Amino acid sequence: MSVLETNIKRINDKLQQLLKNYQVLQKDNERQSKLITALQEAKEKDWQHIKELQEQVSILKAATGHMNEADKKVFEKNISQYIREIDKCIGLLSE
Repeated sequence: MSVLETNIKRINDKLQQLLKNYQVLQKDNERQSKLITALQEAKEKDWQHIKELQEQVSILKAATGHMNEADKKVFEKNISQYIREIDKCIGLLSE
């Protein structure tokens, strides 16, 4: 083999190795992206569950009468927000 053929073969081998590495990295990137998406969905689901549990705690405190002033204000604010949303829905339905 001539020097030129040897250099071409060496370059070709390196290019093939780079292509294999690129494909491996692409697959790993795709796997990581799917994992990130799954984790973000799980995080959102957990936050929703936490919010629901906090609302239940608030309702239980209100039912038992063990609320301090700050909790009462937050509870009343939430109730007012629900009432506004219900009024808005009724208004939309009556149109």
